Amino acid sequence: MVNSLAIEKDGSDEGKDDAFYIRRCVELAKKAIGCTSPNPMVGCVIVKDGKIVGEGFHPKAGQPHAEVFALRNAGDLAENATGYVSLEPCNHYGRTPPCTEALIKAKVKKVVIGMVDPNPIVSSSGLDRLKDAGIDVTVRVEEELCKRLNEAYIHQMLTGKPFVTLRYSLSINGQFLDQLGQGVSDRGGYYSKLLQEYDAIITSASEFNLSIPTSQEAGANQPLRIVIATSPSPIRIPSLPEDATSKMIIFTDKDTTIEPETARKGIETVISDQINLNEILEYCKRRGLCSVLLDLRGNIDELQGLVNNAFEQNMLQKILVEVLPLWDESSSKSSFAALKSIGKRLEVKNLQPVISASESIILEGYL
Repeated sequence: MVNSLAIEKDGSDEGKDDAFYIRRCVELAKKAIGCTSPNPMVGCVIVKDGKIVGEGFHPKAGQPHAEVFALRNAGDLAENATGYVSLEPCNHYGRTPPCTEALIKAKVKKVVIGMVDPNPIVSSSGLDRLKDAGIDVTVRVEEELCKRLNEAYIHQMLTGKPFVTLRYSLSINGQFLDQLGQGVSDRGGYYSKLLQEYDAIITSASEFNLSIPTSQEAGANQPLRIVIATSPSPIRIPSLPEDATSKMIIFTDKDTTIEPETARKGIETVISDQINLNEILEYCKRRGLCSVLLDLRGNIDELQGLVNNAFEQNMLQKILVEVLPLWDESSSKSSFAALKSIGKRLEVKNLQPVISASESIILEGYL
């Protein structure tokens, strides 16, 4: 991903406050959605005399951080300027040198930070290093916005577990639907963007017998496909690109048959007496995955156990519901009795609609 940004230097930013520039940092950070995991997304802006003189974002794990790109962009203009960054600058040597040292070397006079990094090897040490160097530091500007940007990273740092989102579709009269709205899987659609945002997606084998969900966003880093197969019917995976088999794993029970053609594709298979969400999340954790989408599509009976695990053991962090403009009176299993049978009342927090160009209404909330 190219980290090249054109900067306007016409004085149009004069009079903007700290919150404005942190919001700009978040906008920049989002240019790397789906590309930085397990690292966070970070944006940085360098401002001098009321003008933006440098911008940058972290494009990918292992590549330079946002501050480095922004300082390069600013050049000598960074001296005595103010640096804005959505996440506390790192203060340790990893695959890249400390960003605190880059800011100090550039002789910035002030650094404004959106949020403190929850990573224990960073947390507040970056702030302390900048202050010790005589740099004025302001922190927690637009903090909630910055936290929302990296909710999966924060959850993984605080709990050691992947961030889990449950997604499903409903008719206007509350029936579960095994379908997506028109256009939502196309480039720019909410579902296409969603696949780009998550490290892994869990779905039933029957869905994969039909198609393999992929993000249509330009340059998208496709999620690991976790296929749940508990049906007696043989598993048959459709044609795959050459590099796709390494991004797929089948979780199945001992009674499920895998067709020889599928077995020859070299896809990793885990056979379990009883498939559960804990087992899957542990697998994701070992692979360094921070976010998992549990998608109720295909034969949702295969996912009943996982959904029960998720609710009963408080393993869900987020729920995403697509309400389609359909009235459905079907009495089929798409009503998903598993959810109705869960003997637990949960409060969904911060429930709100998500902007979507489709005819569907997208709702998201947190548990």
